[in-house]
Amino acid sequence: MDLTRSAGAAAAIAPLPAGIDHAELENDGPKAFGDRLGTPAPDEKVLWKGRPNLGLLARTAFHTRKAGIYMGALVVIALAMGNTDAAIVSAVLGIALIAILYVLAWASARSTLYILTDARLIMRIGMAIETRINIPLKQVEAAHLRPRPDGHGDIAFEVAGERLLGTVLLWPHVRPWHYAKPQPMLRAVPEAETLAKMIAEVRAQYGTIERNLTEIKEAAPTGGHTGQQPAAAPGRLAPVIHRGEPGLEGAPA
Repeated sequence: MDLTRSAGAAAAIAPLPAGIDHAELENDGPKAFGDRLGTPAPDEKVLWKGRPNLGLLARTAFHTRKAGIYMGALVVIALAMGNTDAAIVSAVLGIALIAILYVLAWASARSTLYILTDARLIMRIGMAIETRINIPLKQVEAAHLRPRPDGHGDIAFEVAGERLLGTVLLWPHVRPWHYAKPQPMLRAVPEAETLAKMIAEVRAQYGTIERNLTEIKEAAPTGGHTGQQPAAAPGRLAPVIHRGEPGLEGAPA
């Protein structure tokens, strides 16, 4: 179900929150240390901040559940064949593998802070190398939501422009199977549907965007780029996005 909203329809959504004190952002999660890509400007209104849910990030991005099922199957097969030693080895390796994946998920969640302002989306990410990603809202062509349990979800963004970051630098904060034109993604965020509506509302100042509220498929896409040019709201012109304009910006810390 693809939804497009005019600026008037977007205004019907609950009012934007009063804002978050900029000082709070330097005391919660990875810091930007004044980097312009990771620090909201004094005149920017900070609307939301959040980070991935650890357990959900571990299951969906680091695939701990799949790894556990696979190693458990090896243990069962080894026992069925009467090979107790192989079963013990598989169990130990399985426990070690899951522990390593959970540690990586913990490090990823701990080193991540998503910040939404009235002008852009900031992603402070990076387990080994701290990176700040700056996504101007006017460059967002479409937002796709994948609902997860307990109101959590993933929100992926199709972004205009030619300055694109690679999947390796963005991972795991990137939509799977979109390597030609990576789509930055907010992973395992709480109240994801409310956040998606908030993004659509604040993006409406530049024209409406396509919002897909159906499940994001993790299978490889069958076609090419599917993003659409923002539609013009009644009485308002949608912006002209030139492909030569900067899209994503990012820099290591």
